[in-house]
Amino acid sequence: MLKRRALAFSLAGLAALAPFGASAQGGYPNKPIRVIVPFAAGSTTDIIARAITDKMGQSMGQQLVVENRGGASGTIGQAAVAQSAPDGYTVMIHSSSHTVSPHTFAKLPFDTEKDFIGVTPISSTPNVLVISPSKNMKTLGELLTAARSRPGSMNFASAGQGSATHLNAEKFKLAAKIDAQNIPFKGSAEAVTEVMAGRVDYYFSPIAPVIGQIRNGQLVPLAVGSPKRAAALPNVPTTAEAGVPGSEFNFWIGMMVPAKTPREIVSRLHDEVVKALNTPEVKERFTTLGADAWTLSPEQFDAYIREEIRSNAALVKAAGLEVQK
Repeated sequence: MLKRRALAFSLAGLAALAPFGASAQGGYPNKPIRVIVPFAAGSTTDIIARAITDKMGQSMGQQLVVENRGGASGTIGQAAVAQSAPDGYTVMIHSSSHTVSPHTFAKLPFDTEKDFIGVTPISSTPNVLVISPSKNMKTLGELLTAARSRPGSMNFASAGQGSATHLNAEKFKLAAKIDAQNIPFKGSAEAVTEVMAGRVDYYFSPIAPVIGQIRNGQLVPLAVGSPKRAAALPNVPTTAEAGVPGSEFNFWIGMMVPAKTPREIVSRLHDEVVKALNTPEVKERFTTLGADAWTLSPEQFDAYIREEIRSNAALVKAAGLEVQK
């Protein structure tokens, strides 16, 4: 009788402890997740981040709280993530600029390759070369003719030195063999305003901030910088199609976490991003933004980032970009 009671007590104790063991191993997430976006609210990266994290939060049963940590071309936000605990409760949604900063800053408080793990890209978001209607140009060929007839007199906007919009323009400039000067701004909003006013000649803008102005005639789209045409602007050719081969630039937005984050958590985050991208609401939102959903496995994304870091080193050197001390 005593043995039976002892056995019953033991089983009851194990049953009581079971939920705690399950929570420790499989209860992720059991509190809100901080999502650092290293750009200002309202930027394309921020808009994409909020679209995807809203759906992820519904699926995961915990809120994903977006925290904008702008400044220094995204490196302030990158540093905050690199220095966070690798427990899955701090993630970063960044852009192609992630692979540029190692080459445009002399010193960084993190190692871009070693201090992050890629979860997955979220979107490929084409940049579109836009100009003011006051420039009286309808094609990319006309822009190139004007640039070549007056070497050094043309300029272009960027959302900051070393930003993806800047690198896209530099790659185009090198491939087109034209001389144009970069006018860096604090973000897309200011850059778009100056181009619309005609004070800056052109801008490789993400589609989302300019799609309204394109549709109402305030901006003229001459080409997209991506490898393929943008679904939101199907009649606008790529820069390669318009006569500038080798100018393609893939502006992506993706999710990363601190190095040493457990692989099971990385896999869970990856699966939740993919799930969110397949919801009708996110698909509709991406169509409005001119963004194409794009995913890779964590291993594939890490390999892609490593390769892009190397290719951007060559681009930054060829463009002669100044390294910030």
